[in-house]
Amino acid sequence: MDKFVVQGGRRIAGSVAVSGAKNAALPIMAAVIASQGETVLENVPDLVDVRTLSALLRTLGVMVTPAADGQVRLQVVDPGACVADYQLVRQMRASICVLGPLLGRRGKACVSLPGGCNIGTRPIDLHLKGLAALGAEIEVRNGYVLASARRLRGAAIHLGGSRGSTVTGTCNVMSAAALAQGTTIITAAACEPEVVALADFLNAMGARIAGQGTPRLEIEGVECLQGTRCRIIPDRIEAATLLIAGAMTQGQVELQDVRPEHLTAVLELLAEIGCQIEIQADQKTAAVQTLKLSAGGPLHPLDVTALPYPGIPTDVQAQLMALACTIPGASVIRDQVFPDRFMHVAELGRMGARIRQQESTAVVSGECRLTGANVMASDLRASAALVLAALAAEGETTIRRIYHLDRGYAALEQKLNALGAHVTRLPDQWGTGHSPVPEWTSPGQQRKSA
Repeated sequence: MDKFVVQGGRRIAGSVAVSGAKNAALPIMAAVIASQGETVLENVPDLVDVRTLSALLRTLGVMVTPAADGQVRLQVVDPGACVADYQLVRQMRASICVLGPLLGRRGKACVSLPGGCNIGTRPIDLHLKGLAALGAEIEVRNGYVLASARRLRGAAIHLGGSRGSTVTGTCNVMSAAALAQGTTIITAAACEPEVVALADFLNAMGARIAGQGTPRLEIEGVECLQGTRCRIIPDRIEAATLLIAGAMTQGQVELQDVRPEHLTAVLELLAEIGCQIEIQADQKTAAVQTLKLSAGGPLHPLDVTALPYPGIPTDVQAQLMALACTIPGASVIRDQVFPDRFMHVAELGRMGARIRQQESTAVVSGECRLTGANVMASDLRASAALVLAALAAEGETTIRRIYHLDRGYAALEQKLNALGAHVTRLPDQWGTGHSPVPEWTSPGQQRKSA
C-alpha cells in the first residue's frame, strides 16, 4: 500500500496528455465477451480497475494480452465460462458490465453483486429490469445474479430511475440487446460519452445501434459480433481534474489529446468563475485537440449542481469542492446523482476547510487557508480532491489509501510533477512512525514570548 506526500504551494503550469477513459475502456472490454475473433484496443489506461477486469475476463474465457504502449488484444478462447466470482467483482462496480454480454452471447450468467467505491447506494435493479424485459429469467441468490435465456428478444425498455438514467445499466442492456432477436427500444438511456463510445464499438463489431448520445436508443439485433479495432476516448474526468489543479494554483495548464465537447459544462463553469479557456483544433484532424486553461486572477465562488450528462459530472463534484476551498466567499455544491457522496468533507476539514453539509448540499466558506495535514482517501474521486487540496495547501500533506486513486488515474503524480507539482509516492508502513504534531505553547508562554 502506498501513500502520497505532497509539498503544497507550487503553481501548476505546463502541458500534459490525457489518458484513455476508464469508464469507456471497462464496458468496451467487457463487451468483447459477446464477440468472436480478435479485438485490438488502443489508448487503454494502465489502471488497477483495468487490471482487475482483465483478470475477471480471463476467468470468463477471454485471452487478454496488454502491451506497454496502451494497446490490449482480447479474444474469446473459451465460451463456456459464465461465473463472475465475488473475489474479483467485489473490487469494482464496473464488473457488473459482464452480465449483459454473457447473457447475450452465452445465454446464461452467474455474476456476483458488485462492489467499488463507497459513495452511497447504487442498486442494479434497472439492469435486471432491462434484461428481464429482453426475456431473461433472473434470480438474486446468495449474493449472485443468476440469469438465463435461450434467446433474448427485443423489447421496449425504460431505464429511467429516481436519480436519472443508469450508465452501467444502459451499457449492460445495450450489449445484450445487440444480440437479441428483433428490435429493442431503450428510453431514458444514459447519454454519457462513455455510453456513446460503447455503442460505436458495438457497431464496429457489426451491431446495429442508432440514437447513441440521445435518451432513445434503437437496437436491431444481429446474429453475431466480430472482433474489431478501437481507440479509447480521452478521460474527461482526468481532464477536468487537471484543469481544476491549474485553477486552484493560479496556474496555466495545456491538455493534449482531449475532447472539449465532452467537458462543455465543466468548461463553462470554470469560465464563469474567472478562468480563461482556449480550445485549439489540430489542422490535420479535428479529433486531436488542445485545451488550455489560465487562472491568473481572482476567482468567483461556485454555485454548482452535479447532474447526469451533459451536466456537471458527479465524478468532478469532490474536485470542485476542493477548488471552492481556495476561493473567497461562499460556494454552494449539490450532488443530485449520488446525494451521499460527501465523505471527503471531513478530510478537507482536517486541512482547514470550512464546509457545512446538509444532505446533498454543501456550503463552502473559502476565506480559510488550507494547510498540510495527514488525510485518508475514502473513494476514487475523493482521493483526487485531497491531492488537489494538497497542491494548494501550505506545507506538507500526506494522503493515505491512494489505492483508490490508482483505480481511476494513470500515474497522476507523474503528470502533476511534470506540471511543476511536488508529489512523492512512498510505501505506507502503518504504525512504523509518528505523525508530525504541530508545536504547541500555552497562552501564558505565548504572552511571555510576546
